[in-house]
Amino acid sequence: MEINIAETHIRLQTDIMNHDLESYIRSIRADLKRYIASNPDFLHSFTPLESDDENLTQIVSKMYESSNLCDVGPMACVAGTISEMALDYLMALGSKKSIVENGGDIALVNDRTVLCGIYSGNEILGNDIAFKITKRKSPLGICTSSGKIGHSISLGAADSVTVISESSSVADGLATRIANDVKGADSEDNVVNAAETAEEFRELFDGALIICENNVATVGRLPKIVETNKFEVNKI
Repeated sequence: MEINIAETHIRLQTDIMNHDLESYIRSIRADLKRYIASNPDFLHSFTPLESDDENLTQIVSKMYESSNLCDVGPMACVAGTISEMALDYLMALGSKKSIVENGGDIALVNDRTVLCGIYSGNEILGNDIAFKITKRKSPLGICTSSGKIGHSISLGAADSVTVISESSSVADGLATRIANDVKGADSEDNVVNAAETAEEFRELFDGALIICENNVATVGRLPKIVETNKFEVNKI
């Protein structure tokens, strides 16, 4: 099913029948909008911010925490944070298999093997490869940033940077942070520089995949990459 609320575009697979996830997402989006209305820097900053407010809502608190860990502005973590909180909500209802994708930023838990397609817009790699995610009981985040596709702001030239972490909020921030450093004299230099940045945050993620033109770099441990049938990419 799909849940579309303003900038939030959720594609959902879940084993929970009566979840009313849309109402929950509306409520946390409302929390975020109220906070931004009185704290506009939270919306516009490209760098981490601090807050001494002890009464922050969960979504705002998580975005502060993740953005500070990843050295990015809070909004760099918004899509992954919503995915993560939506998955937590479903798991609290007893879900053993849910996949929440929010504009390409994924939070999942799976009691069976699933394939997660890798899309970078790269003509060489195409759209017929995927991560093979073996079954697990704990959440996993798979988030992607690009300097060439999508609506999010990226300061680099990446076809895509995908980060896999236990937290999709953190994975979202790190994908942005690493993608910002896909810069250099040529595409090889771009991925080398980005890989060096990824190493600086190594304790925060499992693996990262960096793609720029005909160069690819990996950092950490990624799931097995397998061939798949070509898949359709829905651009919302």
